[in-house]
Amino acid sequence: MTYAEVNGINLYFEEVGEGSPLVLLHGGLGSGEMFGAILPALSARHRVILPDLQGHGRTADIDRPIDIRTMADDIAALIAHLGLDRPDVAGYSLGGGVALQLAIRHPGAVGRLVAASAGIRRDATDPEILAQQGQLTGAAVEFMKDTPMYELYQRVAPRPEDFPRLLDKIGESMAVDYDFTEEVRGLQVPTLIVAADADMCPVSHFAEVFALLDGGVRDGGWDGSGRPKGGHALAILPGLTHYNLVDSPLFAQVTLDFLARS
Repeated sequence: MTYAEVNGINLYFEEVGEGSPLVLLHGGLGSGEMFGAILPALSARHRVILPDLQGHGRTADIDRPIDIRTMADDIAALIAHLGLDRPDVAGYSLGGGVALQLAIRHPGAVGRLVAASAGIRRDATDPEILAQQGQLTGAAVEFMKDTPMYELYQRVAPRPEDFPRLLDKIGESMAVDYDFTEEVRGLQVPTLIVAADADMCPVSHFAEVFALLDGGVRDGGWDGSGRPKGGHALAILPGLTHYNLVDSPLFAQVTLDFLARS
């Protein structure tokens, strides 16, 4: 097992494959194992680094809130610890939010960015999902004992008894209002926004995010001269949801295609 003491946390990570580095960030209540279905495709062309975020997987929690901004600082510190020169970064759901914050807060640490199923405003999330998120506390642990998230945590976490605490902290983090519109508007890293066509946020929200990046506001032209000036792109993946996008070969393919662009 490989750990790095960075930014005040003992961060677990794995490495798979060879090629240009790609840091892959998992979703909430998951771990790097979440990418198992698409990891062979990604690692065939990249040296994939899979950290377990704060309090997730094999990374023990520490005494601070779950916050995508501080987790982004963790990943920036891991990149420096590993001596990586502007690796590409891809994140899904919670990891997509962390990836965006990494590019916002540490633009010099990132080559190209893929942010999947990550809304940038809390009020863009489906109201029914917001209501469900509001009920997430440690008291819900009994209802989650048959879920893959609970099984994973009990199998790999350094302190399996911390699962209720993680639920409390995730619930608290999701209750905080946020709007990263202006920060995203200023992104300097070439970014691919990815979403399912039936995601937690409507497709219109991801089109709005793309528009903040100068995307989808004009015809691209025969020569592509009308495309976003920063090299940004948008992919809406058909027939998928927030919950199975991470397993889809389509997600792997659009990610690899975007990262291969110069």
